[in-house]
Parts: sequence; C-alpha cells; structure tokens
Amino acid sequence: MTQNIYDNPQFFAGYATLDRSVKGLDGAPEWPALRQMLPAPQGKQIVDLGCGYGWFCRWAQQQGAAHVLGLDVSEKMLARAREMTPETGITYQQADLETLTLKSESLDLAYSSLALHYLQNIDGLFSVLFQALKPGGKLVFSAEHPIFTAAMKQGWFLEQDGQKIWPVANYQQEGERLSNWFADGVKKQHRKLATWINALIAAGFVIEQLDEWGPDAAQIAANPALGEEKERPMLFLLSAYKPG
Repeated sequence: MTQNIYDNPQFFAGYATLDRSVKGLDGAPEWPALRQMLPAPQGKQIVDLGCGYGWFCRWAQQQGAAHVLGLDVSEKMLARAREMTPETGITYQQADLETLTLKSESLDLAYSSLALHYLQNIDGLFSVLFQALKPGGKLVFSAEHPIFTAAMKQGWFLEQDGQKIWPVANYQQEGERLSNWFADGVKKQHRKLATWINALIAAGFVIEQLDEWGPDAAQIAANPALGEEKERPMLFLLSAYKPG
C-alpha cells in the first residue's frame, strides 16, 4: 500500500502552508504549462489521481466537465476537498493508486499533479489507466523529476561560495528515496526518466509532449524564491494519449 503520509498530522499541517494549498492552481507555478497540455474539459469524464484539496476537480467542473472523480489515499485530504466543494458533478473517493480499478473505456481524461512519484507500481497504474480511457483519451500528469528525486539521497542541496549545488546521487539506482519534508521518513520512488517513458509505451500510450519544467524569467521576478528551480528541473510534465 502507498504510504499515507498526508494523514500524518504534522505533514498535513505543513502541507497546508504551501502556496498551492492556499491559492490552489494559481499557487502552482507549473500550472500554466500543464494547462496547455490539457484537452478542453467540457463534456468529459475525468479522473484526478491524488486529488488533494480538489482544486483541479473544481476547475474541471467549472470548465464544463460532465463528471470528475477525485481519488486520494488520504482521508484528511478528501475531507478538506469535500469541505471546499459546493459544486455538484464531483465525486471524491478514497483509493490506493497502487491497487486501483476503473471501468473499461469510461474516461476521457486522467489527470494527476505531483502524486505518481509516491507509487512503486507505476506499470500497473498505467495499464489500468490505458484500459479505462476511451480511444483518443488522454493522460496528463506532473511528477518530481528524476534529477530531483536522485538528489534527495544527499539532502536538498550543498553550498559552495554562497551558491547552491544540487547533487545527484545514484541516478541509475532506482527505488525508494526518503526525505524529511514536513515529517520524517517521507517515501518517494526514484525512477529514471527513461523508465517513466518506457512504462507508458509498454502500457500502449503514445507520448505527445514532455516538459522538463522550470520557471521563466517573469515567474522568478514575481516570486524570487523560484530562482532556485532554474538550476535543475524539479518537475516534469507529460501528456500521452490512447490511440484508436
């Protein structure tokens, strides 16, 4: 089972302070790039994998989605999502993405933001999503970049002459990496970028776009703290579709 760190009170309290928790999609600097990868939600059946507070679910519903299913392993996240969601047309459900089942060819879009790097069985999930999508349906997701998850083994950064250096440790050695982020012992899965891509291909997906995301100059000017992210990709964004 996926580690349910978001139900840890210390972690949950820390996560609540992030801009993306307080401001929603507007607080996620990668959102404009991720949004460009999305099809128009109008009339679509959509699943949000690791929905958190439900920010994307509500956005998709407001854009005219026929129905949005928000899935999360965390009861605390789902409770917050339900509190924040007056809209109809959204269903929130607890689910472990490691053992997920979905009805065949029932979805037009599968979406996920910064959740899939927690999973060990990414191959199984991609197979489930491929079967659940209608022909032409899309998978759009973001995840922590392998350059970032590889660096976790030695800590977030080193400093030399006042400059931050982001070390990469055992990039080729895939598997669990631990970080102390809001709580000790947060488990994430490090896998090479090639492994992500080959898992999608093996499941039957056609890859449409890959973005090793970093902030642009305007974003850094508006939020100087993002300057750290221009040195290496912290996230990658990917869109793929089911042919047919």
